[in-house]
Parts: sequence; structure tokens; C-alpha cells
Amino acid sequence: MATTLAGRDADRQYPEQPGERQYQAVARPGRNTGDVSELGKTLHAWRDRVTPAEAGLPANGVRRAPGLRREELALLAGLSVDYVVRLEQGRSSSPSPQVLTSLARALRLDDAERDHLFVLAGQAPPAPGRISTYIPPGVQRLVDQLEGAPLSVADASWTMISWNSLWAAMLGDPSGLRGRERNIVWRRFAGDDDLPDGYGRVRQTDEQAERFKIAMITDLRAAVTRYPKDTELHSLVADLRAISTEFATAWDDHQIAFHGSDHKTIEHPDLGPIVLDCDVLTVPGSDLRIVVYTAPPNSEAAEKLKLLAVIGLQSLA
Repeated sequence: MATTLAGRDADRQYPEQPGERQYQAVARPGRNTGDVSELGKTLHAWRDRVTPAEAGLPANGVRRAPGLRREELALLAGLSVDYVVRLEQGRSSSPSPQVLTSLARALRLDDAERDHLFVLAGQAPPAPGRISTYIPPGVQRLVDQLEGAPLSVADASWTMISWNSLWAAMLGDPSGLRGRERNIVWRRFAGDDDLPDGYGRVRQTDEQAERFKIAMITDLRAAVTRYPKDTELHSLVADLRAISTEFATAWDDHQIAFHGSDHKTIEHPDLGPIVLDCDVLTVPGSDLRIVVYTAPPNSEAAEKLKLLAVIGLQSLA
């Protein structure tokens, strides 16, 4: 099951889902580039130890080694094959933190290995006090195993950093969104509902919408406390207060709400209304939010999800 990663601000570049925009890191003059030779050797070694099955890929054809091919790593990390080749050959010496985070996810690295990857690339490992977009291997395996349910993963500021193909098929493909367009709180108070992040398809009662709004603001307020050094997070809150009276009022009211199980209706353009249960799961220690939609077995909604898994982003019209 393919997933995507993205950053959290409008001027960043984002590793994307397979089939989306491919990009390459741009060298920044004057920066410590680390040991590029060792970086390439280490990436190759880590690639060799991950099997296609572990990465959620089919093991097609005869393979000279059990690990991932370069093409497969590029697919999983949302990078061009040429860029992966140049990294391994030591011909590209300045991968960005976003690229390194994407590679760490694709290679199923643990925290120590991820930090080592950053050091080899001449980057400072992710510092405490800032929101992380890293998805630990155990969480990624959990996400992979829920391939029959539409789901997305958001960071502590409610920016979407990962989603599966069924989520895109049901709610609209978020791959065209950039920066704060992928932040759920920003979209709620300042966004354009015509963009394909799913808001135009989700139907909630007024009570559900109000409860979810306050719960998101509760999460955001807690994130501000936990991540005092995250300037992007503080900028997000300041900008929301400046552009939205509704947000500023709710923020100043200090109301508290928490996410619970809920029923939501998705108005799919081809399949019509799909009534699903929606749950928000929080990953301890990383503040990741996994939003999962499920349907009772043998229900009409379950059958529609099976059909969506087949047709994907294709239109039946």
C-alpha cells in the first residue's frame, strides 16, 4: 500500500506519493555535506535488507538480491530513480531533511538509524522541541496492515504527512495540495473547500463539526506547549488568529474537547453516500494522528469500500 510524506510549510519541497511529482534536492552552498561516500554505502546496505514484502510491494520477477531495487526505493520515497542512484554513488551531497525523512520511512529505519542517516548527510538530526514528520517502523507496519480501510496520518499540528490509496479514492487525492493546504486546521478556518482534500465530501452534523473543531484546537494548543521551539507551529497559530475571527475566539475561549468514535457520511461522486465509522488514533511518543474510516462487515458501505479499492481514482462516469 503506497503512502505519501509531506512537510509542513508552504515554501518546502515534499516527497510525494508514487506517480506524483518527482523532485530532486538542490545543493545549498556553504553547508557541511557529510561523508557522501559513506552515505551511499549505508543507503545501499539498508536498501538490501528491506524485502519487497516488508515494504508492501510485490516481489515480481527474478531478483538477484532479496532487498529493494533502486526503482522500488525511489517509488516508496517519492524520489526520482536518478536521484537515488546519485545518492548511492556519492554524486549528490546535499539531501534535504525532508528527503532524509522520506528515505528513513521507506527503509524502515529506527530512531538511531534515522539520526545516523542525517549525520552522514551533513544534517542535524531532528531536535527536540520541534514537531516531527517521521513515522516509526512499527507505526508504518500498522498503517500497511490496514490497507482495507481509508486512512491518513497527520503530525501534531494536523498536517497530513501520509495517506493510503483508499483514502485518496474515497476523499480525493491530496497529492496536489502544497504546504498549509495539507493542514486540516488551516483548511478548516482559511481554506478553499474546492480543493480535493476531502472537506467537500465529508458530511457532519453541526454538533459533530463543532466538536471536531474544538478537538483540533485542543490538539493544537497542546502541541504549542510540547513544541516550544517549533517556529512553524507558532507561525501557523498566529496566522490563523489573524485571518479567522472564529479561530481566534475559539482559541481564547479555552474550550476542551477530545476525539471520539463518530459516524460520518462521505458523498462520493460516483458511489453516492458512504456511511462510515471514523476514529482518530494517537501514537504515544510521536503525537501522530491516524484517522481511520471503517465499515461494519457485509454492510453496503463495506461493499462500496471494496469497489473503491478496485477502481481507485478512476471515474465511473
